[in-house]
Amino acid sequence: MGKKKIIAQSEQDVLREEQELSAAQKKAVLGSDKIRSRRVEKARAFIQSSYNNTILTLTTMDGDVLAWASSGGLGFKGPKKATPFAASKVVEAVLEKVKKLGVREVVVFVKGIGSGREAAIRALGSHGLEISAIKDITPIPHNGCRPRKVRRV
Repeated sequence: MGKKKIIAQSEQDVLREEQELSAAQKKAVLGSDKIRSRRVEKARAFIQSSYNNTILTLTTMDGDVLAWASSGGLGFKGPKKATPFAASKVVEAVLEKVKKLGVREVVVFVKGIGSGREAAIRALGSHGLEISAIKDITPIPHNGCRPRKVRRV
């Protein structure tokens, strides 16, 4: 291990780094204010409910993501992630993120076959959002994969 070389920064370097940090912070704050200042009356809610997890994404009608949450991200682990209770907590988390945007009406798109489907839709309605439409976009195979060849004994 030899001696370590200490590099002294000049005052100009320190001032420049501080200016860069403050500019980055201002940019981040302005970007977040820009999103918060926008009023969104109508939004789309995409609920993806599988056997293992429930994910809710709230977007504008153009498809720009406003907020999202998943039951795994909220701290549920293992089989508790796919429960209806976890799905209702996911809805609460997303609505907490977007309450300043003024979302009142929601078009719901449900995908998957998990147990959190109905619970998430009910939670959206119970939190004061008007559900204008519910559409199931679960992918359905029309003919499926090619079957295995017949086993010969």
